[in-house]
Amino acid sequence: MKSDIIIIGGGASGLMAAYAAALTLRDSGSDACVTVLEKMPRPGRKIMITGKGRCNFTNVKDWNSFSAHICGRAGFVRPSFLNLTPSRVVDFFEEYGMKTVVERGDRAFPASYRSSDVVDTLVTAVLGMGVKIECEAPVLEIASGDSGFAISLEDGRRYLCSALIVATGGLSYPATGSSGDGYRWAESLGHSIVQTFPSLTALVPKGYKDSAQKGHMERNLPLTGLGEKLCGIQLKNVGLSLVVEGTEAQNEFGDVDFTDGGIEGPLGFRLSRKAVKTMINGSRVSLSLDLKPGVDLTELTQRVRQLWAEIDGDPRSRGVREKERCRILLGKLMPRELIPAFSAMNPEIITLERRGRTDSKVWVNLVSIAKALKEWKFDIQGYVGYERAVVTAGGVSTDEVVAKTLESRLVKGLYFCGEVLDIDCDTGGYNLQAAFCTGALAGQNAAKRLLKS
Repeated sequence: MKSDIIIIGGGASGLMAAYAAALTLRDSGSDACVTVLEKMPRPGRKIMITGKGRCNFTNVKDWNSFSAHICGRAGFVRPSFLNLTPSRVVDFFEEYGMKTVVERGDRAFPASYRSSDVVDTLVTAVLGMGVKIECEAPVLEIASGDSGFAISLEDGRRYLCSALIVATGGLSYPATGSSGDGYRWAESLGHSIVQTFPSLTALVPKGYKDSAQKGHMERNLPLTGLGEKLCGIQLKNVGLSLVVEGTEAQNEFGDVDFTDGGIEGPLGFRLSRKAVKTMINGSRVSLSLDLKPGVDLTELTQRVRQLWAEIDGDPRSRGVREKERCRILLGKLMPRELIPAFSAMNPEIITLERRGRTDSKVWVNLVSIAKALKEWKFDIQGYVGYERAVVTAGGVSTDEVVAKTLESRLVKGLYFCGEVLDIDCDTGGYNLQAAFCTGALAGQNAAKRLLKS
């Protein structure tokens, strides 16, 4: 079978590449054929689970602000971004009937908060351009020659095309079809692969899971008592620092979630990329949680002492033991559900002084409480792997791809887009925007190349 342009992968970047290629051909009066080969029963499987099913499909920041959220070579993404800006992505979906809303942090969602609307709109647009989408069509191997590419499918069929776009994604969420095939094919065609590892994933503190494993840890490992104390707690407007071998390597402000996987949420995800890479390279990693980022330690210590004096002077505190008074104090400084874990992980906040065989005194260390509020340390034992990581870091080296066209520097007519490239971003709509805009640029240039031939 023959198709002028073939896109392997029916995810965000692949579908947008197909749309852009078909639109470019149509506007030039060409009736050339564009085909998407998707291994899963339906396209857009990973989009369906994005943002817990709500699908934060782009972030409407301008380039200067957006680029700060791209890991690695942000300049490589710039031509794609300017070719299809976030506002144009929003316009695209609204032109095809999907209403959108923009929330805090410049995050754009479908107004319905249903990821299925994003997928349905994309598929409708692509099919409306005359693109053929072949589902349950896993590719076995790719061969290149002077006349183009030969693509062998697992069912024995064979496709020939003049231009090929690899949009297979990475390794994250393999249940959606991401199995790293694109890396293997890229290598077979002479491309280099930058080391891949899971990013935007849960970091697992020591003692959180009932396991002695280190590094990659399955998400479904049982929680310890500590893990159960923390799981389900969400903290807003806190500081979180990544500490590597005792030195602070990254500091962020925002929200943190403790889940059945470990430390997640926007802050946990933002720090996870560097944390995972560092652990893979054999270094010790910890996180330092600042529950009171708006005040310094001196001011906080004074506040803690003031609260303690108020509790001590309250008539209701008469006869109340020191440990219970400490719990009352902590309740004024943090969400009550956080107190058990905070107390367990910071035992130095209470000291037991033995004065004799039968005499002892409990002391509440107010300075230690203030320090722990500012620097609650979590030694990191491991991380959740590709099975639940949002994106894959690493991939096809961008040194071997032309940024302005996304065509391979090594094989003419071969294009790459989306997560298969060594491109990844922070959470917040940045990764889908990168997928859409690189897909669009790859599709346009594959079509332009075909029109010139």
